[in-house]
Amino acid sequence: STDLTSTVGYDSIIQHLNDGRKNCKEFEDFLKERAIIEEKYGKELIYLAKKKPCGQTELNTLKRSLDVFKQQIDNVGQGHIQLAQTLREEAKKMEDFREKQKLHRKKIELIMEAIHKNRNLQYKKTMEVKQTCCFFLQRRLMLLTCTCMMLALLCFSSLSRFWQLFLKLAQTKSALEDSDRSYQQNVTTLEKIREEWQKEHIKACEFFETQECERINYFRNALWLHVNQLSQDCVQNDEKYEEIRKSLEMCSIEKDVDFFVNLRKTGNLAPAPVVYENYYNTQRNATPVRSPVPVPISRRGPLPTPTNAPGEPDYATVDGYSLI
Repeated sequence: STDLTSTVGYDSIIQHLNDGRKNCKEFEDFLKERAIIEEKYGKELIYLAKKKPCGQTELNTLKRSLDVFKQQIDNVGQGHIQLAQTLREEAKKMEDFREKQKLHRKKIELIMEAIHKNRNLQYKKTMEVKQTCCFFLQRRLMLLTCTCMMLALLCFSSLSRFWQLFLKLAQTKSALEDSDRSYQQNVTTLEKIREEWQKEHIKACEFFETQECERINYFRNALWLHVNQLSQDCVQNDEKYEEIRKSLEMCSIEKDVDFFVNLRKTGNLAPAPVVYENYYNTQRNATPVRSPVPVPISRRGPLPTPTNAPGEPDYATVDGYSLI
């Protein structure tokens, strides 16, 4: 500003820096809130995997797939809890960066506050002296008037009156010279203070610009890192889900059915037919019914391959699955 005592430009810079600090605080709070959500979600997943039954009476290969499923869900929950801790650490780093910048900027602000105060005081003092000089300039006009009067009194008045006016003239002239000298000294002092203030103001602006560049760079990198962390979490979760898919591919319908048959089998012969015995006419020679020879139970043919009903998802294989 052309006004020497104005701080409108400096105040604008300080306001912008404070706004930047506020923006960092908002992102820090965002990370903290996200950490709370991730931790709560992770704990809920772990509780779901450990406490809720999920096919607990299944047998053999499908049981192993379900065990892998629950274990990987537990791992996903642990991953979300770990992500929450990582987000809190990033929020703490952002807080430390913000407070560090605030501390460094406070030193510069104190210097600028002191030099602004000194500049304004000197400017005020100089303007007061200037007004005094203006007053004595008016007195100088009176001095000229007195001089004319003295010349007139030399001819028409007494000597005592002459010397009174001469003394008043000398005093006025001395006061005028002192006032002018004081005014010059204050202007010189103000100019030195103005030059010092201008140098410090430039230094402060350069420092503030450096801080703003650092803040923008740090903020941008923090956002980039946060997105990478979320992407990494998704990749790790997909790896866990891939383990479930691999386990399901090892699930064999035929093996599970054979396993159940072998586990619960009661024999390999069918019950014999019931033989008729004649208790009504014991003396009649009744030809007994010959009991047939037990026939072993034959196993059924191979199980049909499962097919998908309309609307059901297709089974994915490892070869056909792409992990990004």
